[in-house]
Parts: sequence; structure tokens; C-alpha cells
Amino acid sequence: MTNRQQVYEGKAKILYTTEDPDIFLSYFKDDATAFNAKKKGSIAKKGEMNCAIASHLFRQLEARGIPTHFIDQPSANEMRVKAVKIVPLEVVVRNIAAGSLCQQTGIPLGTLLKQPLVEFYYKNDALGDPLLTRDRLLLLELATPEQLAQLDQMAREINTLLQEFFDQCGITLVDFKLEFGLDRDQRLVLADEISPDTCRLWNQAETDPTRRVMDKDRFRHDLGEVEAAYDQVMQRVLAHQL
Repeated sequence: MTNRQQVYEGKAKILYTTEDPDIFLSYFKDDATAFNAKKKGSIAKKGEMNCAIASHLFRQLEARGIPTHFIDQPSANEMRVKAVKIVPLEVVVRNIAAGSLCQQTGIPLGTLLKQPLVEFYYKNDALGDPLLTRDRLLLLELATPEQLAQLDQMAREINTLLQEFFDQCGITLVDFKLEFGLDRDQRLVLADEISPDTCRLWNQAETDPTRRVMDKDRFRHDLGEVEAAYDQVMQRVLAHQL
């Protein structure tokens, strides 16, 4: 593609302009980070696998009425997306207790939550992406009350659809992170990616707490076989439809 310029580089992707100012090209990298980039490494073919997984899931969600920034996947590592202004929030949905929820509350790992928990984190690396209360979020004017309500509703709808989808794949969706953006019409749309980098996924055929992990926790906690886990997720995801 000609005349493209880099406009942003994050931990997992590089964003480029295209000949159309309303369209960006998102390049998925093999780089891997954890603990707010304190741990860094690389996962072979992670970019290709995450791009394929995210593209397929965006298509499935679009077909079920969820607006996203996804346009198409022109190559193995690249996704064409609509230009959006990212809302500086990470929206985390939890179905089963794991990770920081266990560390901060003492709830045992693997506890099934009575209802999905939706949390908002400030997308700010310098501050360590802190968990925000609703009042703090509004104080910082990171979203309007109406947008906050819509983000909560969309996150819960996406969770219901993804739980259904991953269950078909023999995978339990433990928790996951979403990002949203505002398009040119100021409409909230799902952005970023959905992949083993942003989801906690457990293999339903495994009960061992180490062997069941199919996501970035394998890299985060040095469990090994990271590439194989990502590849297994990709194979199962691409074989199913919502």
C-alpha cells in the first residue's frame, strides 16, 4: 500500500494512515508484553493469529448487530479499520474470578460470579491503568453519563454473544478487555481487538489449572507452549460461527 504513514505504535499493533482519511491500517505485531510492559518478549506468529481471530470475531459480532471499527483483513497481519477516536477506557468484563479480581478481593480463583462484572480502567500507562469508580470517571470527563451507560450495555451484550460463541469452541470465556471508539458520527463502536491477548480463555476439556490456560497468561506466568495455545484458539475460532 502506498502513501501510508505511521500514526501510532502500541504494545501489540502499529496504526498507519491510508489513502482514505477515514480508514486506517492496523498491523498486528509478534511483540508480547505483560504487567504494564514490565515483562516483554515475542510470540512466534502472534500477529497473524491474533489478526485472524479478531477479524473473525468482529465479523461475527457485526452480524449480530454490534457496531465495530472492522472493515476487512487485507493480509495475514493487517486489518483495515474505520478511523475512530478511542475512548480512554478499558472496559473489562468478568464472568469467573481470576487475575486482579482475586488478588484485590480474596475471591478464590475460578469462582463463578453470580452475574457478569463490568469494570472501567483508565487507559493511561503512566498511571498504571487504574480501576476507576463511576464518579472518578465522570470527574475526569473520560465519558459522559450517557456514554458510560451505553458502554456498560454494549459490553454486556458482547459478553453474552462471546460466551455463546466460545462455548461452541469448547472454551470458557473467563474475562476479557474491550476498547471502544467514537466514529465520525460520534457513534460508539467496538475497536482494538479481541484475541488471546485481551481475553482469559480456559480449555473446557482440561481441569488442570495450568494446562487449561489458552491465553496470554501462558506468557505472563511462564507456563510455556504459548504459540500452541494461541494456535489452538485460532483453529477453534475459525471453525465456528455465531
